[in-house]
Amino acid sequence: MKSFRDLRVWQVGMELVTQVYALTRSFPADERFGLTNQLRRAAVSIPSNIAEGHTREYTREYLYHLSVAQGSLAEIQTQIEVAARLEYFAETERIKLISQATALAKQLYTLRNSLQRKESYKGAPDDHIDPE
Repeated sequence: MKSFRDLRVWQVGMELVTQVYALTRSFPADERFGLTNQLRRAAVSIPSNIAEGHTREYTREYLYHLSVAQGSLAEIQTQIEVAARLEYFAETERIKLISQATALAKQLYTLRNSLQRKESYKGAPDDHIDPE
């Protein structure tokens, strides 16, 4: 079985973390415990949950953690829109981040669907499928 580090979806999640941290460095100081913290925590949650799910014994646990990662990604997309409306960064940055988040959402969806198909197949061994 591959390491979670080998998963493209985890790697893209890590790239998003790096971009979120870089972007939030320029947020106002009074957002340090607000939007900055929320964005960073949600970003870190994505690859963390992918990694945790991948190392779990059962596919249903993996699916649960991928669902949490998808929820964190939706949080990020919303928080990016909030920060953009507050004019904390340029529109080009918003477009770039939303585009990357959308690509990651598609990868998470594909991985979840692959695992769900496997989970529903009766008699299949309970190991992980990597659709990449």
